[in-house]
Amino acid sequence: MNEYLKRILNARVYDVAIESPLEIAPSLSARTGNTILLKREDMQPVFSFKLRGAYNKMAQLNPEQLARGVITASAGNHAQGVALSAHKLGCRAIIVMPTTTPAVKIEAVKHFGQRSVEIVLHGDSYSDAYDHALELEKKNQLTFVHPFDDPDVIAGQGTIGMEILRQRNQPIHAIFCAIGGGGLIAGVAAYVKQLRPDVKIIGVQSVDSDAMYRSLQAGERVQLTDVGLFADGTAVKLAGKETLRICRKYVDEILLVDTDAVCAAIKDVFQDTRSILEPSGALSIAGAKLYAKREGIKGCTLVTVCSGANMNFDRLRFVAERADIGEKRESILAVTIPETPGSFRKFCALLGRRNITEFNYRFADPKSARVFVGIQVKNAVESTELVEKLQSHKLPTLDLSDNEMAKLHLRHLVGGHAPEVDNEILYRFEFPERPGALMQFLNSMNHSWNISLFHYRNHGADYGRVLVGMQVPDHDKQAFGEFLDTLGYRYWDETDNPAYKLFLG
Repeated sequence: MNEYLKRILNARVYDVAIESPLEIAPSLSARTGNTILLKREDMQPVFSFKLRGAYNKMAQLNPEQLARGVITASAGNHAQGVALSAHKLGCRAIIVMPTTTPAVKIEAVKHFGQRSVEIVLHGDSYSDAYDHALELEKKNQLTFVHPFDDPDVIAGQGTIGMEILRQRNQPIHAIFCAIGGGGLIAGVAAYVKQLRPDVKIIGVQSVDSDAMYRSLQAGERVQLTDVGLFADGTAVKLAGKETLRICRKYVDEILLVDTDAVCAAIKDVFQDTRSILEPSGALSIAGAKLYAKREGIKGCTLVTVCSGANMNFDRLRFVAERADIGEKRESILAVTIPETPGSFRKFCALLGRRNITEFNYRFADPKSARVFVGIQVKNAVESTELVEKLQSHKLPTLDLSDNEMAKLHLRHLVGGHAPEVDNEILYRFEFPERPGALMQFLNSMNHSWNISLFHYRNHGADYGRVLVGMQVPDHDKQAFGEFLDTLGYRYWDETDNPAYKLFLG
């Protein structure tokens, strides 16, 4: 680890990178009772910390290696860092990206690399692109610039830790870093723990992209079969070998956060800075909030690394929709009210002066009606109290705030009971956002199964969410199971979901 200290102190990053500011988040600090500091790596020239490691790796190459050129595989921030570094150093760079990479990211790589970069589109996933990049590396005698599992890349990211300790000479309780492959946290931990071993180093991962968390639990690298794609910058199936070694020695713990918590963190940073982080860039803030609440700490200094701001604009709609739920400032409730004069007025009176964010009503039968309602609340405690209040006035209430199917689909479909439909089953699918995905689904189905419900919503992610109701007779259930197994899409059986039974079944 002394070797890493030397590498970090001698890292060549400031030819392309800035010493990013360490700023207080005033509103978030006041709300948590702690000093929350934002390390603004989103302000780098490529809007991400990744150029530090990429440039440091490439700047260490000898003239012969630079003359031959470099290669990498990436669909995001690392690609932009390599592109800018190649332009600065005047060397050739081949960047292999999946064919599914959005055009905006391809154009960004071209912009930063200008004439130095050749983009090769190959495969449907990062793994496909990575394998192809390794083939081209050998064929053309290029140098591979790994996104995270390389000592020079790790050292470049470690300069963030060096800056934090220089910028904040007062006590720091903990530093929070997002983890994908582990290059960022490994570099920060390798530096900080050498000089300030009392400072906690805490990693943060998405619940559906937790390769490093599982690897630390198992004591060896664990490869995930699939990863969530909302926080695409940290969607890594296999943590690095070297980064795992460093994390085992120096990382105090890893916290897991869900999509709603990340959306809430994006909103928190926007309210304090008027800047919009990408989901992976906001993981550290979500983790710091979770840690402060869990530990019940007050008056401590928590440093969060805002690792990137390459946000796809069309994701903002989804972020805004889920942010208040993630912060427990919106409750989604299903309430049954009697179909009698005055009952609706009574229900509204019980809600008081709270702001209603969504309201869906559908006649159920002559005796009762179902109401799907979104209500702004101050916190989870107020939400619980409201449910109890409604229940006490004999209004059966179901809290759907943590019901994924209700939040993704049902809120847009309320009012669809179909008594004539028999043998209906309900499934939620994730379709890859590429041409032909829907037709593949339809062509794979038995044509005797009638689609009785279909809802699709594009959330700006790499996967579209689809809710499908199908009429499948009992004698076809085995064939339906075989259909699911061969389809190749992620799916969830929602037939017994209580929200479905209340509003659609």
